[in-house]
Amino acid sequence: GNAVRTHYCAEINEELIGERVTVAGWVAGRRDHGGVIFIDLRDKDEVVQLVCDPADSEAAHKAAEHVRDQYVLIATGTVRA
Repeated sequence: GNAVRTHYCAEINEELIGERVTVAGWVAGRRDHGGVIFIDLRDKDEVVQLVCDPADSEAAHKAAEHVRDQYVLIATGTVRA
């Protein structure tokens, strides 16, 4: 069937830098650092950090402004170090 995610958070590692992945989970924390929003996304046993930079995606950044703890998200993006 059509999988919602391509990877679990625990599978995101250095080997995937530069690859596009889709992760799903709930928001364990959110910080706004002068225009760039960081979201900690947790799934069953691990956390990845989403970086929402308006320079990369205006739409993703706009959506991230409304995200709160415990929201459930599906996020697609490029893995970076």
